[in-house]
Amino acid sequence: MYSGSSDGESHEAVSRKIPPASSMLWVRNLRRFIGSGAGLGSEALMGLGTIKKPEEGSISHRVQRLAKYRFLKKQSDLLLNADDLDAMWVCLRENCVIDDATGAEKWNAFDQLVIALCAPFVFRLDYLFRRFLMNYEDFCHIASVCTEQIGPKCRRFFSPSNFMKFEKDESGRIAILPFYLYVMRTVSLTQARIDMSELDEDSDGFLQPHEMEAYIRGLIPNLAQLRDMPAAFVQMYCRIAAHKFFFFCDPHRRGKACIKKVLLSNCLQELMELHQESEEEVTDTEQAENWFSLTSAQRICDMFLALDKDMNGTLSKQELREYADGTLTEIFIERAFDEHVRRGKIGGGNAREMDFESFLDFVLALENKDTPEGLTYLFRCLDLNGRGYLTTADIHTLFRDVHQKWIDGGNYELCIEDVRDEIWDMVKPADPLRITLADLLSCKQGGTVASMLIDVRGFWAHDNRENLLQEEEEPEEE
Repeated sequence: MYSGSSDGESHEAVSRKIPPASSMLWVRNLRRFIGSGAGLGSEALMGLGTIKKPEEGSISHRVQRLAKYRFLKKQSDLLLNADDLDAMWVCLRENCVIDDATGAEKWNAFDQLVIALCAPFVFRLDYLFRRFLMNYEDFCHIASVCTEQIGPKCRRFFSPSNFMKFEKDESGRIAILPFYLYVMRTVSLTQARIDMSELDEDSDGFLQPHEMEAYIRGLIPNLAQLRDMPAAFVQMYCRIAAHKFFFFCDPHRRGKACIKKVLLSNCLQELMELHQESEEEVTDTEQAENWFSLTSAQRICDMFLALDKDMNGTLSKQELREYADGTLTEIFIERAFDEHVRRGKIGGGNAREMDFESFLDFVLALENKDTPEGLTYLFRCLDLNGRGYLTTADIHTLFRDVHQKWIDGGNYELCIEDVRDEIWDMVKPADPLRITLADLLSCKQGGTVASMLIDVRGFWAHDNRENLLQEEEEPEEE
């Protein structure tokens, strides 16, 4: 809206409306003071590029905070609240049609009773709710009803462009549930953006770690699976949870994450999964796999404390070798320290030891090897010479430790050259003599290749992949 256009047509249109600069009196007068580029003119241009932020506690700073508060309050008032969403759902279900064998019919009393009884399980009944449809006439009628009952703030969801976003049947009708979920998600993301912007102290569109932790702390009472969290563990939980956002949303490790990127990330969606009320709906496996679950956070803490034998709050190389039952290779541990552990002060007791923040990065990378962020972390460890690519010699060197652990575990003898050739066939690098990070990302098997080179258990899983797939399919057949 406010950005300038660079196409020729817009410039021609502007030139027809605005007379040449030399013919305007105010321009000629202004040039008397500015000149051709020195003095006041250049200072003004410099001022436009570097806007000085107001000092903390100054009047301008307080005015800025007040203006920000009022703006965010206004945006929040325009959002639908829980009662509004309930009212919209009632309007949708009372004015849609049912697609069944007898034809399309309006809701009857029995249908409404069934849905009312099933309301707690609405998200489990997606297959059922897709039978409840509305055409564009119903859509416009529902928009009028909602506007009367809720107010004009719901009107923006009932635009023709929104109707066209959804999949339609042969009669041009859309299901009410996907539309309602779209409204809920839009409201949820907008509210999250308002909340994050409120915590953004310098209003630069980025969150620092303590600001992200404050946002997560404010969510805890509203997340069903976190409400019973011990008060003493809240601070540690927020620290662990916030770190995943920065691992994925701050790849350059600048210490701040873009709010827009946070909202679009899978991390926020994973965190919001903890809204589920029933413990029966969430298995122990799902809780362990969700980084933001209380079970997972406690697992991370217990893991760090178990590895920290000398209880000094950091991990040495020897202590980290016990991670994952000691299946990681020596060379990978060395490279992880070289690339991702900051050097301590000279003579300090904790020199070259991994602190808790670095340990969280380490765990996140190993548990998310198939993601660009996780694979980037691991590739820096695999790139033994820091050249940006791996050669056959690098693969041989990396796999040598895996091979030794493989033999020590009583497995059959294998040829390192055969494994090296298999990796090359899996990756299919653009340059046949070297493997780059881009090659690992594009082959879609980068996580598997990384596991084969750093973890004997990862190589075992690849070597037995057919048997593991068969075991996974057998319970489904039963």
